[in-house]
Amino acid sequence: MKSNLVILYHREPYDEVVENGQTRYLPKKSPNGIVPTLKNFFASVKQGTWIAWKQVNSKQKADFQERVTVEDGAGYNVRRIPLSADQVKHFYHITSKEAFWPILHSFPYHFTYESSDWQNFHTINRLFAEAACEEAADDALIWIHDYNLWLAPYYIRQKKPNARIAFFHHTPFPSVDIFNILPWREEIADSLLCCDIVGFHIPRYSENFVNVARSLREVEIVKREPVPPQITPVGTALAEPDFTTQLRYKNQLVNIDALPVGTNPQGILSVLHKPETQKRLVEIQQAMNGRKLIFAAGRVDYVKGTREMLEAYGRLLERRPDLRGKVNLMATSVSAAAGMRVYKTTQHQIEQLAGKINGQFAQFDWVPIMLFTQPVPYEDLICYYHTADVCWTTPLRDGLNLVAKEYIVAKEGQGGALVLSEFVGAAVELPEAILTNPYSIDRMDEAIDQALAMPEKEQKERMAKMYETVTKYDVNYWADHLLELFESTNPEKTSQQEVVSV
Repeated sequence: MKSNLVILYHREPYDEVVENGQTRYLPKKSPNGIVPTLKNFFASVKQGTWIAWKQVNSKQKADFQERVTVEDGAGYNVRRIPLSADQVKHFYHITSKEAFWPILHSFPYHFTYESSDWQNFHTINRLFAEAACEEAADDALIWIHDYNLWLAPYYIRQKKPNARIAFFHHTPFPSVDIFNILPWREEIADSLLCCDIVGFHIPRYSENFVNVARSLREVEIVKREPVPPQITPVGTALAEPDFTTQLRYKNQLVNIDALPVGTNPQGILSVLHKPETQKRLVEIQQAMNGRKLIFAAGRVDYVKGTREMLEAYGRLLERRPDLRGKVNLMATSVSAAAGMRVYKTTQHQIEQLAGKINGQFAQFDWVPIMLFTQPVPYEDLICYYHTADVCWTTPLRDGLNLVAKEYIVAKEGQGGALVLSEFVGAAVELPEAILTNPYSIDRMDEAIDQALAMPEKEQKERMAKMYETVTKYDVNYWADHLLELFESTNPEKTSQQEVVSV
C-alpha cells in the first residue's frame, strides 16, 4: 500500500533492541526532541512511511531488512537506506559536520572543503529520493527534514514532477554572504526551489534563504507579510518585522514558512508529576542543601557556547567570593558520537576548563561545577529543570533551542530565571528572558548577575508570560499550522476552493 505521508529524516524513529536473539523496534525511551512530534503526523493519514539511513557492514547488507515496523501502534513503516561505514563517515561526519555545519552556524573559519565527498552526498540523497518516490502515493506529501538531505527535493521532482514536496530546516540558515561560501551553493538552492514549501524556525532564517535564492537565481517575490504575532518584530539580534511568504522560480511556486517548533508541555508535566519523578525531585532538592542551582543542558559542540559559559561562571566566582559554597553549576555537555573528529578539541577544552575552575574554587564539602558528559535520564533532566533557580542557555548560535522552552514548562510558570542567548531562534519568542550576547564578556557577566539577584516577584511575572507563550504555541500548534499549509498545496482542494469562491 502506497503512503499518503512520507517523512525523510536521517534519524531512525525507534530504539533497536535485541532480546533473546530477536531484534525489536521499540519507541524511543526519551520522549523529547523532534522525533515524537513528527511521528504524530502519521495519526492523520491512512498509511505513512519514515525513511532513514542505517549503517551496515557487508555481512549485514546481504540479508538487510529494508522495511521494519515500530511496536508503537502507529500507522507507519520505516524504510531504511543501508549505508556502509565509509559512506556514513563522508556523508555525515565529514561533509555534513565539517563543511555544512560551520557555514549554517556562521563559523566559516571551521569550514572544511577538501575532505568533503560531494559525489557521495549526491548518491545518498538520490537513494533517499528514490525510496520516497517508491513509497509515495500520487497525492502524497513528501516531507524532507534538514540540511543532510538538501538535494533530495531535486531528485524527487525529477522522478515525480507533480509531487507535493515540503522541506523543514532545523538549523539556522545563515546570511547570504556566509552561505555562498559553499562551492555547491547553486545545486542546493536549485533543489530547495523545487519544493512547494520550505520551512524555517524564524523569519530571519527564511529571509536569509530568500536572499540566497535572489543572489543566485532570477526569482520573483510573490508575497510578503508581517511576522506572526508571537514573534518579536524588532529589538533583538534575530528580529525581522516582515518576511517573504511566497516566491516563484520558473514554474514553481514556493511557499516560505517561518514558525518555531514548540515543545510538548503535556508530556513534560506528565513526567514531572509521576510519583517516581516527585520522589527523585525531593532527593535532588535535599542534596542541594539550600544552595542555588544553575542548570545548563547541551552537548559538545563549538556552537553551543559551553566554553564561554564556563568562563563566565569562573569570573562570577572570582568577583563574588560570597557565592562560593552557595551556588552550583550543573552542566550537561554530552560527548559527540564516535567518529566526530571536529568536536574533539571542543570536548577537551570543556573538560579542562571545568577541571580548572573546580580545582581553583572547590571546598571540602562543595564542588562548583557538576559536569555530565553522558546523556542524563529524561526524568532526571525534568527534575533538574524544576529545581534550577537559573537556566543558563547561551549558545553562540542555535536554530531554536528547546532547552529554554522545556525549562519554562518544567518550572510551571512559577519563578526561576532564564538566561538566553540572543542568537538562538527561541529568543524572538521569549523577550521576557534575560537576553544576552554570549560573545561579550560584560553582557554575560551582567546577565548571570541579574538572574541571581532577580526578586521573586519579577521572576514570577516574567516566567508567567513565557509560560503562556510556550504552552500556547506548543508542538501541537506547530503541527496544526503545518497541516493547514500542507493542505493548501493539495491541487484538488485548491481547485475546489476556487470553484466555491467563484
